Amino acid sequence: MKDIDLQLETTTLWDFPKQNYGEKKHGDNKYPGVTPAFIIWNLIQRYTKPGDLVVDPMCGSGTTIDVCLEEKREVMGFDIVPYREDIIQSDSRNLPVESNIADFIFIDSPYSDNIHYNNHPDDIGKISCENEKFFCELESVAKELFRILKRRKYLAWLIGDQSQKRKFVPVGARLYYILTQFFKPVDWVCVTRHNQTSNTGLWHYRAKKFNFFLRGFKHLLIMQKE
Repeated sequence: MKDIDLQLETTTLWDFPKQNYGEKKHGDNKYPGVTPAFIIWNLIQRYTKPGDLVVDPMCGSGTTIDVCLEEKREVMGFDIVPYREDIIQSDSRNLPVESNIADFIFIDSPYSDNIHYNNHPDDIGKISCENEKFFCELESVAKELFRILKRRKYLAWLIGDQSQKRKFVPVGARLYYILTQFFKPVDWVCVTRHNQTSNTGLWHYRAKKFNFFLRGFKHLLIMQKE
């Protein structure tokens, strides 16, 4: 990899101004809600070794697959509507794999119905986080991830909060509570956001004028299966 400085994050504040790194493509930066590749790179450096199996149950445009293959990790990527051929079609609440198979799991899930990912009727991203059903579905995903993760191995879940029409939903905190029913908490990282559509002069002006906050970070919840 040329002209990049791959550094392992050492604090709980991660700041990635770009989606990609290096000369090779990792996922598709035009995909809605695409994950910064550096997040996955940092996680697999800390929690996996070459040859380990990484599973991404909501693989999106395939960023996890690209990073893992480059770093010599085995990888399985699933999505309810696959974006490309090496992503397996599956619902994250019912994955077609055996129990206790994954050495590490990364998931970047919807945090409400704010982004249109696809037209599949069972897509969790079609449910508003203001509806309790949304959190019931996240719990179903958490239970399935617990099933496929090996003992003493790690899971990392990236998610954001929602604030619309002056109604704030602490999605990250709600998800943390759900995950602690299955996993041991390891840490809670804040990942700063740069490329959201509200990061414009107009939206910053509105936030000041009408006294509200724009979303500035996402939660990265790191858990371990005991």
